[in-house]
Amino acid sequence: MQAARELLAVRTPLDAELMVSDMIGAWWGRRVRRGDVEQVLGEGLVDYGAKAGTPASLTLLICLAYLGTARQGAKAEGAALAMMESGVARPGWADRVGAVKPAGCYVSRDAYGDQDTVICVFAYRSIESEQSVDRHALVLVVDYNMNGMARDAWVSSQVDKLLEQARAEAAGNPLLLFEEIAPEQARALLESAMKATREPKTPPPVSDSYSAYHAFARARLKALPPGRKRPAPLHSEAPYSRERRAMLAAEFLASDAAEHLSDPSAASRCADHIIDYGCEQDFNRPLRVSPTKCETFLLDWLPRKVMLSVAEQEAMPHALSAWVRFAAHRTGLPEQGLKATLDAVWGAIGKFPEAYRDPTSFGLDRPLLERLLPDGDLSALARRAFAFPYLQGTHNGIELDRLDPADQADRRTLLEIDHGGTIDQEHLAWHEEIATRLWDGDPPQLWEAAQRLLDLGHDRHDVLHVLIEIVERIGGDPDELAAALDDIADIPDEF
Repeated sequence: MQAARELLAVRTPLDAELMVSDMIGAWWGRRVRRGDVEQVLGEGLVDYGAKAGTPASLTLLICLAYLGTARQGAKAEGAALAMMESGVARPGWADRVGAVKPAGCYVSRDAYGDQDTVICVFAYRSIESEQSVDRHALVLVVDYNMNGMARDAWVSSQVDKLLEQARAEAAGNPLLLFEEIAPEQARALLESAMKATREPKTPPPVSDSYSAYHAFARARLKALPPGRKRPAPLHSEAPYSRERRAMLAAEFLASDAAEHLSDPSAASRCADHIIDYGCEQDFNRPLRVSPTKCETFLLDWLPRKVMLSVAEQEAMPHALSAWVRFAAHRTGLPEQGLKATLDAVWGAIGKFPEAYRDPTSFGLDRPLLERLLPDGDLSALARRAFAFPYLQGTHNGIELDRLDPADQADRRTLLEIDHGGTIDQEHLAWHEEIATRLWDGDPPQLWEAAQRLLDLGHDRHDVLHVLIEIVERIGGDPDELAAALDDIADIPDEF
């Protein structure tokens, strides 16, 4: 409320909106115990401002009615109307907060399809005349190597200079494209990008300024006409069926780009991984190649997600460079872009053996790994080994090496053995529920909570019983379950 006093000194609604957006950004993306941060802090601020009853608090509430979440906005609007009816003074510009109309939308795209820089121009409606005043541009950067999230945002009042600079950069660079787009297309693209930024449970990798402009951008997009659906990124295609993926892999292996690959079997499996990555992580764009995408695939995604054989580990860098040549020819990537991408692949080759640790180096033999990872999802190894720690040896005449933890009947047998063979059937069913959830990673917060408790030194079975208690108490609501698991910082005393 002390900071809100500065609102009485600003001269334009734009300055006020940016100031309050920065204030809201102080808690954007943060977490608080036992509650949603927007409810605890955002709605709490609205309630506190309503009780203050000062010109500064009224001005803050007027801005929050426009910039806040739906719940914050409704509460702020009601409180502001009540204060105005009681005679609390407000600045002359307060009636123009949010009173903007779009004045053009543009996008600057790179030829790789890595990112879109979207520029949305707005202007305030003048009360005195029909003219628009105070033009300004909202700029957001959408990164398709980060699941299409918005990772940077800012506002500029130098609209003409900004647009001219963007046009000039595109005119002198064959790897850049600048064009005007329909406002509804801009809205659909940016709303999807901001949603992707909000979805990660860990803090998203955004710029330092993104939080300050988040509320402003969210509110401004509502001034654009709604789009029917999210526009596809550059070079995107329809979803790939398994058959279509197999056909694309076959075309690659028969192409001139792949003729030098010495192990066709390993190259085929590598191609499958490359295509799967492009379809599942890059908006159905397996043929899109760029330096950043190839480095991310080779040094980040593969080491986390895929169990490669020794032959595949040796073949992957060569298969990827061949894929780059094949895909660049198919998509028409300029020669300059092809060279830069190949340079990036070969620059990453030296780091790949260190980035990709063969799972057998963890002390697990390959048959055991194949039982734990029938889907090849390397990221699931730790949680599945936690759920089923006894997979080798013999117990009461049962050869554990013959039991498949992916099979429901064998899974129950393994859990009975985990409990020494004596366990109440209802309790066993709950252990099976937790084991199945850990196997599937559903929800991700389950394994995250287990790891926090294990790191505190708690016994594995105690951790499992805490997870059972939470799942049994919450029931089937996925959001409530995720929130409850997020709140677990230690095992309660009663356990």
